[in-house]
Amino acid sequence: MAHPDTWESEGLLEQFSRLSAVAEEDLTPGEGGEGGGESVVEGEGSAGMLCLSDEVLLVILRFLDPMSLLRAGSTCRPLFRVCSCNSLWTRHFRDSFQVSLPNSTAGSVVPAKTAFRLVFMWRTLFRNIHCNRSLQEKLFTEFPFPPRSYWTQWLVLEERVPLPSARLSCSDVEKLWGISRDLFKEKLQEKEEGDTLKFEWRELFSFALSHHGSVAMVFQHVLAQHQSSDHSELESMYHQYTQCRFQWLFTYWLFRQPSPLNRQLRSIFLQWRKHSKKKVATWGETLCDVRYLASLHPITSDYWRGRLAQGDENVGIHTVGNYFSMCKSLVAWILGRDWGKLKRRKVYEDTLDGVYMLLKREMRESLVEHERFWQVAKVQMSRVCTLEETATNYVNWKMIETLPYYKLYLVSGNGVYLEHVKGFLRRKRMVHNWIFLDENAWLRELLPDELYTLLEFDTKIAQESLHGNSGSAKLSRLIWLYLHSGQQLYLEAVKELVLQCAQTHFNYLTASALSQRLWRQPVA
Repeated sequence: MAHPDTWESEGLLEQFSRLSAVAEEDLTPGEGGEGGGESVVEGEGSAGMLCLSDEVLLVILRFLDPMSLLRAGSTCRPLFRVCSCNSLWTRHFRDSFQVSLPNSTAGSVVPAKTAFRLVFMWRTLFRNIHCNRSLQEKLFTEFPFPPRSYWTQWLVLEERVPLPSARLSCSDVEKLWGISRDLFKEKLQEKEEGDTLKFEWRELFSFALSHHGSVAMVFQHVLAQHQSSDHSELESMYHQYTQCRFQWLFTYWLFRQPSPLNRQLRSIFLQWRKHSKKKVATWGETLCDVRYLASLHPITSDYWRGRLAQGDENVGIHTVGNYFSMCKSLVAWILGRDWGKLKRRKVYEDTLDGVYMLLKREMRESLVEHERFWQVAKVQMSRVCTLEETATNYVNWKMIETLPYYKLYLVSGNGVYLEHVKGFLRRKRMVHNWIFLDENAWLRELLPDELYTLLEFDTKIAQESLHGNSGSAKLSRLIWLYLHSGQQLYLEAVKELVLQCAQTHFNYLTASALSQRLWRQPVA
């Protein structure tokens, strides 16, 4: 049997948001109960599982978790009937909520599948009440009086309710939970006005437990009371929660921390990140563009889409929290170095990119602790610093980051990829050294500035400059091809093009000087 968190995170939320209540007569495989002995499908042409008897199918289906059971039941009508069997869902109810439903076939008993469905929706909503504004409004709408009886009945199932004490009449207490007045005789002496008493929610839970004898019987009573209720509001709120739970929880995590931590989180969240000051000016307010903030970091963007920890929103937000805790440690470490602003920013960005690339798959499967993040971050920082030393300056560092070998080295640490990066820079140095030979002094004098700059070691060749038919675009393409391939023919082509450009410029200057001389010569 899988742990409840496992099957819940795999998509049971979405399954139950579309699951309709099942009629009681459809819940037993055969008219004689679970083991009626009747085959699921009659006919000689049947094959596979559908040829098995109900008893054998029930034995097989007991090994499925709720998610798999729902999927199996959605394949065809015969399997739907068997997968809705009371014995299967009673077991899942016990494993998921630690409550054993009584085995009964009485007409008043709520079918186990329906009970599981209702309690699962309620528990999921209640567990996330801190970030669910819609449910908060439902529960606080009548404050200081309790919410509507529908929601009040659900609340008594919880031992701890984060709501103020409720004012209830004795008749309401008896009607909602069947609690006898004898259990709160002492409370009757504290009666203030009319028949109204002040109850703590924990106190109501204790009264219900004392009256019914067990938690299971309390559940049974509440479910029986809800048997004729309209659950459309609960289903609607649950469906809304399944659609928005990641956004709600991320917003709560981002803005609902104590003031010192919130300011610190804001600083870490926006540290060295290009962001719109206009969009982050309303941080922590209702007008804040939370979707934009989530898009600033790949991990928060993944969480927003439900891609962390197999879609478990609570485990995923812990991973996000641990990630930014690691960012805090990383910033403190970087600021303690005697580096310039650009280098600090580059180390920070490249380290985080490397950490994310290494842990992306791991984060999508389970919770990743802060220690694990920091362990990977230290390795990434050492690799980033190695690349920085190899580049020798910030311009070349920004240029080599476009190389595929750059990220491959960050992820693997393989020295082969580092040698490719060094080869790229070595070829760039060779071009620089060639143009600065003494014999090429005349080239340096004759070349236009835009061409001469391309041959210097500290010049970044942007990919945008590779397009066009201008002389600088042609030279940029040849240099780019040589730097990436290392083939000598491209270096020779670079030299030939430089000589042609210098010769062309020399001819132009000669022609200009000659024309000026002829212009100044007096006419005979």
